[in-house]
Order: sequence, then structure tokens, then C-alpha cells
Amino acid sequence: MSMLEQDVKRDFVKEENTFRVRKHPQSNRLYHIEISDAVIRQFFSELKDMSTERLEYVPYNRFIAAAKLEEIAGTSFSQTINSILHDRASGGFTIGVKEQTNNIGEYILFSTALSHLIGEPNFDAMSGKYYARFTVKDTDNSDSYLRQAYRRFTLHTDGTFVDEPTDWLLMMKMAEEHAVGGESRLLHLDDWKELDRFIKDPLASYEFTYKAPASKNVQEEVKRKTFFLKNNNPCICFIDQFAYPESIQQAKYLRDLSSSMEEDENVIELKLPTGNLVMLNNLFWLHGRAAFEKNVQLHRELLRQRGRFLK
Repeated sequence: MSMLEQDVKRDFVKEENTFRVRKHPQSNRLYHIEISDAVIRQFFSELKDMSTERLEYVPYNRFIAAAKLEEIAGTSFSQTINSILHDRASGGFTIGVKEQTNNIGEYILFSTALSHLIGEPNFDAMSGKYYARFTVKDTDNSDSYLRQAYRRFTLHTDGTFVDEPTDWLLMMKMAEEHAVGGESRLLHLDDWKELDRFIKDPLASYEFTYKAPASKNVQEEVKRKTFFLKNNNPCICFIDQFAYPESIQQAKYLRDLSSSMEEDENVIELKLPTGNLVMLNNLFWLHGRAAFEKNVQLHRELLRQRGRFLK
């Protein structure tokens, strides 16, 4: 065996007949899971009649899809992805369909099965479904940074303006054309150099008011502490766009916190191929997006699910 082959083999941290887990090439925190071609083909074949409409209209079908993926890939697969997401040292992985399909309905089916092995997605008021699909293109008239292509979408956690647990996040790239830039920007809370500075500030436990813009279809206001403990570890709830401070002091704290994270040397700019997704523990991973280079033909479509753990 060559030295290169040995290095590649050492890179795998778990190998099964149906899948294998390796260290992510862009991060010491993340893993990349390679599910076998045979599993993907069998999964889509056995659920060929499971349309997107059936997933949307009959909620139990989402768990039926999850059960089928677990049956084919094995209980070890389900245990592995849950273990990674609950692991404070990691809390995230990427996975994809390995170019076995470019069918949007099958992307939705695969991501749904995966998310329902983890927990239950929250209702997404923006789309009126358990998932949301949205595009980023050259022009944009929306009321948030989500679809604005040519500016950085700052680091944040999801679920800040809804009164329900948002433990995890899934983002899948559905389509992309004429795109340069736009990488997913990620920061693990424990890698943030100035965490201690901001978590020890008296405002760390202040309950800031969060309000969503009209496009989110959420009317209520919620109060959120920026930092809180879970299993004796610090967690964060933050997004700069929807926090409403009540003083200059509070505004400066939020501004400085966001700027510190944006400038941190440990931010990862993740490259995610079409048909791949990233799942993160939303309690201690922050995410955002780098700016795209200007192109009038730019088109990217993403799918988002977010929700609570059941295990």
C-alpha cells in the first residue's frame, strides 16, 4: 500500500458496508459521510412512489421515508449521524447523493428521510411547509439578507424569532449555475477566539427582543438570551438582523459580537456541491454565506429544514 493510500485510509474514522465516515477535508470539526451508491439507488427505487406531495400532505410519510433509509443503510447509520450531531467536539457533517440523481423531488425525499432520523422539523412559516426552498439570483427585493447575493450573509443561528426549540439545521444545495463565491461560512462556538470576552459580559444573559420581517410570516415577538448553558456547555442564539436592542450600550454589544465572529480566523468557508447537504447542531454552530461575484445569470437554489431533537 502506498503512503497516499495509507493517508486516505487513516482519514476514514468509521467504515461499514453501507457507508463510511471520514474527516472533512475543510474542517477538523466536521465529518463527511459517504453513503454507498447501492444504498442510494435502492432507497430511491423502493420509494419511487413517495412523491413530494405525499410527503407534504401526509406527515407520517416523512418518518416512513426515514425508516426505509435506516432499513437499507442500517441502524448504525442512524446511530452515527445522531452521535455526530450531539457530539460537542463536532456537531456537524456533510453528505450527498453522489450524483445518483439530480431530481429535485428525490433531493427533498433524501433530505426528509435524513432529518427524520434526527428529529422533527419545525413548521417553516416562510414557506408554509416543514421545509423551505429559496433561490439566490442577481436581483432581489426581499426584506432580509437571505437572498441578497452580493453581500455577506452574517453569521447567525436559526430559530431566533420563533418560540420553539431549534436544535439542528439542514441546508441542501438543490441547483447552481454561474456561481462564483457564496460559500457557506461556519464557526463552531468553541473555536471563536473572543468567546470569553462576550460570554462574561453582563449583557450575555440579557433577553433581547427578536422580531421577524414580513417575509418570514411570523408575527409574535420573542425574548432570547444570547448565551445559555446546555450540558454545562455554552450555547448561542443570535442573528444581527432581527435583534432589537433598547440602548446604545446594547447595540454596541451586539455589533461588536457580530464583528468579532465575522473576523475570526477559524471561520470555515465550506464548499458544498449540488446534491450535497450539511447538517449542524444549531446550538453551538453559527452559519452564514460569503458574497457571490456579480453575474446576471447567477442562480442558486437551497433547501432548508430545522427542528428539534427527538433523542
